Amino acid sequence: MRPRASFLGEDGSDGKPVSRRDAIRLVLAAGAAALAGSCRSAPNADTKLAPAGRLVARPAPPTGKPVLGKSSLGLATGRDGLLYVPTSYDAAVPAPLVLMLHGAGQSAEIGIRPFLPLADAAGAILVAPDSRGSTWDFLYGPYGADVAFIDRALAHVFERCAVDPSRIIIEGFSDGASYALSLGLTNGDFFSRIVAFSPCILAPAARVGRPKIFISHGTNDRILPIDNCGRRLAAQLVSSGYDVDFHEFTGPHMVPPDMARAAMQWLNA
Repeated sequence: MRPRASFLGEDGSDGKPVSRRDAIRLVLAAGAAALAGSCRSAPNADTKLAPAGRLVARPAPPTGKPVLGKSSLGLATGRDGLLYVPTSYDAAVPAPLVLMLHGAGQSAEIGIRPFLPLADAAGAILVAPDSRGSTWDFLYGPYGADVAFIDRALAHVFERCAVDPSRIIIEGFSDGASYALSLGLTNGDFFSRIVAFSPCILAPAARVGRPKIFISHGTNDRILPIDNCGRRLAAQLVSSGYDVDFHEFTGPHMVPPDMARAAMQWLNA
């Protein structure tokens, strides 16, 4: 049984901190998942599409039209996801796309919320899928169902929206940040940039390309302490040759509004 942890969300709800032992066990479990490199067996059709963490959907001239504003993906019953298309969207001008990954026990609605006020100004399309379980697949087994569902969500966007292939970004918070870093490095030829708010685990199935990386972490984070998580990962990535923009803030396990704004400005730099 994998160790379980609860997380502070953007709304500041409380949770229990991950112990040093549990954090180590999580890292080892995630590393084993990445080395497995094959889809987890499950009665879900989504597990058959993208083994070893590789995404296959790519931008193409859209054949449909998007709904402006926020709408459901409509790809699954129960846990599904959201698409936000800014009011400034113009099919003649391919837009940046941000794939948004929520924290453990959360949902697309929570994950996308801090960025809705910023998307219109940035002209960015946001797509926020729900994880298939309570958190992302590589935290309890091999990459599988979540990778395939993300692929379906991306294909859904590409069918409706003109997306700039040079400005596709992956972003996440907490478990979602760990997943964004790991999936982003695995698909660094697809994602130009990675945004990770309070990550702790790095377990890519491969390292492809050289995406730029933005990391923020609170100095008062009791859930995923900054020394063992954000600072450690930033140093590790810099030593591996990645361009890392690391931000520390005084606060707990959360995405402060100023960090969200800083990330969006960094994406448009």
